[in-house]
Amino acid sequence: MKYAVAYIVIVNIVAFCLYGIDKNAAIRQKQRIPNRVLLLLAVFGGSLGALAGMYTFRHKTQKWYYTVTVPLLLVIQIAAVVLVICS
Repeated sequence: MKYAVAYIVIVNIVAFCLYGIDKNAAIRQKQRIPNRVLLLLAVFGGSLGALAGMYTFRHKTQKWYYTVTVPLLLVIQIAAVVLVICS
């Protein structure tokens, strides 16, 4: 159980940081992080960090597939955690 919590914490920190790095790269017109990497981090447990990064850095908030997908993934992941804990 402690490994699962550590994994979730690390993935969320990485997702948050990568949204900030990508925003900085966008401002400086440098090489960007691919969209699939940012979304896959959210899929693999980093949706809270991705959502926090989106609104902290004001990054990808104009893209409908981010504003719909990331919060939806967060709700699904919270529901999965509740189901695991309750059973």
